[in-house]
Amino acid sequence: MIKILFICHGNICRSTMAQYVMQDMVDKRGLSSSFYIDSAATSREEIGNGVHYGTRRKLKEMGIWCGDHRAVQMTKADYKKYDYIVGMDGWNRRNMLRILGSDPEGKVSLLLDFSAHPRDIADPWYTGNFDVTYEDVKEGCEALLNHILESDAAKLRPERGRKV
Repeated sequence: MIKILFICHGNICRSTMAQYVMQDMVDKRGLSSSFYIDSAATSREEIGNGVHYGTRRKLKEMGIWCGDHRAVQMTKADYKKYDYIVGMDGWNRRNMLRILGSDPEGKVSLLLDFSAHPRDIADPWYTGNFDVTYEDVKEGCEALLNHILESDAAKLRPERGRKV
């Protein structure tokens, strides 16, 4: 099983958007049983709060199910639990490494590091533009999923009756 933890500052906008976008992509490929996908924050500011209404609205507009996730903060123990720990911007990466202490297995990355055009994903909490954030998250999730399908293919098992 491939375990992915998406990270942003508060765990109510970008990381939850990435969590649900990636889950939708995995589900559509019939790979749900091969993935565990979650999200967390580097800060404690939004702990316990639900998914931001702008993220919910955008995901609904795109036909992507959005669950009842509540913001949590990542912990040092997450390093052992996850294969990929994926932040949204450089500030997230710095805070992730501060929490984790180090990254000896190279699990920490930014979502758009997997794309043809690595860059930060702007925080819609400040920009108000959930459309641009969605496009960046979608690009990053597609690139990450392709990376996983190429590098971790042996760990993946398609569900019966569904084509990959």
